Amino acid sequence: MKFAFATAPQVCTWQEMLNIWTAADAIPFWESGWTFDHFEPIFTGDRSGPCMEGWITLTALLQATQRLRGGVMVTGMVYRHPAVLANMAATLDHTSGGRLEFGVGAAWNEDECNAYGIELGTMTERFDRFAEGLEVIKLLLTQKQSNFTGKYFTLTNAYCEPKPIQQPMPPVLIGGGGMKRTLPLVARYADHWNFPGNSEDPLGDLKKSVTRLKECCDEIGRDISAIRISTQLWVDRMSESEAIERALAYEDAGVSLAIVSLPRPLNVKHINEYPELFASVWK
Repeated sequence: MKFAFATAPQVCTWQEMLNIWTAADAIPFWESGWTFDHFEPIFTGDRSGPCMEGWITLTALLQATQRLRGGVMVTGMVYRHPAVLANMAATLDHTSGGRLEFGVGAAWNEDECNAYGIELGTMTERFDRFAEGLEVIKLLLTQKQSNFTGKYFTLTNAYCEPKPIQQPMPPVLIGGGGMKRTLPLVARYADHWNFPGNSEDPLGDLKKSVTRLKECCDEIGRDISAIRISTQLWVDRMSESEAIERALAYEDAGVSLAIVSLPRPLNVKHINEYPELFASVWK
C-alpha cells in the first residue's frame, strides 16, 4: 500500500500548509498530497473562518516541491466551466513537471452554492452536468480540436494547448460512492477512484462498491484492475493498532492508496511520525 496526505486549506495559514508539503516532499513514504475545493470551511461549525482556494493553493505547493504528486480532492464541476478546468489542469501539469492528479466530482455543498449564487441543481441535474463536463475535459485534453453539444456545455472548434505532459492526460480521480451515477462514470472516465470511507461500516460499504464498480466495468468491457482505488484513513480517530488494522483491511479489499487526513492544527510532526507507524504496511 502507498500513502498520501490530505491538507484541506481551511482554518490554517499558508505557512502551515507549506511546512507540511515541503517536509513530506523529503520523505519517500508520502506519494502525494491533496487539497480540497471549497470556498468556506466545512464540517467546522463556522463558515466564516479562513479557507484558501484549492487550485491556487495546489499550484503554489507543487511549485514549492520537487517530488510529490498533488491534486484537489475533489474539484466540484459546478464551480468552473469544464473548458476552463481543462486548461487549468493542462497548465498545472506543465508547471509541476507532470505531477498533477486530476480530481473531479459532481459537487454537493448546497450552503456554499447558495451563499455564492451558484446553482447546484437537483441530484439528477448535477450528475448530468458532471457527465457532460467529464466528456468535455477528455475531448479538450486529448483532441487537437473539440466540438461538443450538450444540455449544459457547448464546444465549437475549441482548442486546449499545450496538451498536458502526462499522456494522454493526467490521471483522473473521481470521488464518491454513488451506485447509480458515480460508479458508472468512474468505470468510463476514471484512472483512480476515491472511496470516501466515512460511513458507519466503511469496509462493508467499500466491498459493495467494488462489486458494483466491477459490474460497471464489465458492462463497457474495461478491466477494473486498470482503476486505482484509494480511501481516506482517519488516523486521528483511531488508536495506532486500529489504524494499522484498518489499513491492512483496506489493502485486502483492494485499496492501494491510503490518504491520511491530517488532524488540526496542522503539525509537521505527523508527517514525520506516520511513516514509522505504517512502516509494516507501506510497500
